[in-house]
Amino acid sequence: MGRRKKCIAMLLAGGQGSRLGALTKDIAKPAVSFGGKYRIIDFSLSNCANSGIDTVGVLTQYRPFELNSYVGDGEAWDFSSVDGGVYILPPYETQTGGKWYKGTADAIYRNLDFLRKFNADYVLILSGDHLYRMNYNDMLKNHIKKGAVATISVMEVLWEEASRFGILSTDEEGRVTKFAEKPKKPESNLASMGIYIFNTDVLIDKLIEDADDEESSHDFGKNIIPKLLKENEYVNAYRFDGFWKDVGTIESYYETNMQLLKEKPEFSMIDEKFPIMSNSNIYPVQYIGNTATLENCIINNGCKVYGRIRNSIIGNGCVIKEGAYIEDSLILPDTVIEEDVKIVRSIIGEHTLVRQGARIGLREGEITVIGNNETIKKGSVKP
Repeated sequence: MGRRKKCIAMLLAGGQGSRLGALTKDIAKPAVSFGGKYRIIDFSLSNCANSGIDTVGVLTQYRPFELNSYVGDGEAWDFSSVDGGVYILPPYETQTGGKWYKGTADAIYRNLDFLRKFNADYVLILSGDHLYRMNYNDMLKNHIKKGAVATISVMEVLWEEASRFGILSTDEEGRVTKFAEKPKKPESNLASMGIYIFNTDVLIDKLIEDADDEESSHDFGKNIIPKLLKENEYVNAYRFDGFWKDVGTIESYYETNMQLLKEKPEFSMIDEKFPIMSNSNIYPVQYIGNTATLENCIINNGCKVYGRIRNSIIGNGCVIKEGAYIEDSLILPDTVIEEDVKIVRSIIGEHTLVRQGARIGLREGEITVIGNNETIKKGSVKP
């Protein structure tokens, strides 16, 4: 196995993301395009690579094909080392076939062989569907310094939004004294980010205990963490004060993408010291034709643009033909927009064909969403 590892990561990437509607009809939420070049899972994988964590188990479930082919062996994130790498871990098999995970804790429990194989001192548990830039090594150092058995990454949220999260109370040293999952009347605005570090031996013991509990929801927030607190184990809160976003709704997904177009975006994709990496290098450079007009746009690799585009993001490999007009919109990768199409305040899914003269997004104030692999008929109207 090579050198013994200090910490490995388990990345939960099987989420359906039903609130994203048509965008996740045929792919998992972590595989959804972001910024035209990236996919949502890129953030967690890049964080691992930049934090020196070279072994990641990616737990897939819902519509895994796109995610599996995109992640591959992890070379795009520099994971293909001799004794490291990215490992795709599909839903576990039984004698009667494959079964879906019952909860976040059950997902890790069903992959205990993977944990035992690497025998790392610590395990980092991540979600593959959030946007943020974070050095997990700093969190690990804090975990070790505090002598905790588990550490939860937390951040302050608006009081009016606190009931949407797992909420923690802590003492002066940052030790968690109370944890409530989505409380109606929160006692704190310190929210769990769903990022955990566990001592491996403690995690394995608790997952085995939880699997035998028929009353359990088999969830970290609802079961594992409360059980540790009940047993008076040291659970530590690690405060994070950077950008962190759940793009789980059409509105948040659209607005977070569009803020990339600002002169000083809230979250910059460009950071040489801590880059966000993607597996999109298969696309050649873009081509801008002499009939194109661009204003405040992001045009990604492999695009061919001949139309007019304003305040929009055009994903990898798209074709925008002459006479097309796009405004305040997200065109996801490998989509073709034909001549004289007009698109306003819309999200157009991947591998979609919008035929000549179509009109999309004419209803003021609303976001029109077209799913992946669609064909919009010639001259049709999609308000």
